[in-house]
Amino acid sequence: MSGVSIDLNADLGEGFGRWTLTDDERLLSVVTSANVACGFHAGDAVTMRRVCELAAERGVRIGAQVSYRDLAGFGRRAMDVPPAELAAEVAYQIGALEVFARAAGSRVAYVKPHGALYNRVVRDAEQAAAVVDGVLLAGGALPVLGLPGSRLHEAAERAGLPVVAEAFADRAYRADGSLLPRGQEGAVVHDPDAVVERSVTLVRSNTVTAHCGTPVAVRARSLCLHGDTPGAVELARRVRAGLESAGVTVGAFA
Repeated sequence: MSGVSIDLNADLGEGFGRWTLTDDERLLSVVTSANVACGFHAGDAVTMRRVCELAAERGVRIGAQVSYRDLAGFGRRAMDVPPAELAAEVAYQIGALEVFARAAGSRVAYVKPHGALYNRVVRDAEQAAAVVDGVLLAGGALPVLGLPGSRLHEAAERAGLPVVAEAFADRAYRADGSLLPRGQEGAVVHDPDAVVERSVTLVRSNTVTAHCGTPVAVRARSLCLHGDTPGAVELARRVRAGLESAGVTVGAFA
């Protein structure tokens, strides 16, 4: 099979003050798109500036990873935020990152929700619409990166925003194409060989085996590599090498 290409994205800038989680510099040598934490689940002004500068130096696209306001819970706790408030907070996060992206000679090229917000907008049409309203409020027709078939993508398409479907190399899927919640056993795939194999199958065949053993169709333009897992850098390198060995071109979508 020829002409197959994929973007590799990772969540970066996930630190705060003296605390760091992701190895941003080394991951930026592997990925083609960086989902930068904008201060609500992680990240601060200094971290955002540093990651944007590093990404711009390497030609990596900068994406705003927007979240519920939940530093203590790393953005993974369920929250009920009024739509108007959520739209304003999404726009606020995008705007903050845009300052540092432009200062580095780049720009915010797309938006991706994080954690609980990411999972919520798969099915919650009201919260999905609020995220899209926030993107529009921030200005520009930014692409929205998310799970294929989500309410978020439906809302983005109605608003005329480009949508980009993503898949996960190291997360277990349910039979309906949604992700197995992190609290359930087997939600994260830890075996490096399995992650590489799943990545190649996802990209070359547009399928993944669900946690229950059922094959699931997943057609994605971007593959997420989590930066907050042990050995993340080496795993990301192996995934990229495996894809390129299988004849897949790795390049940014934005």
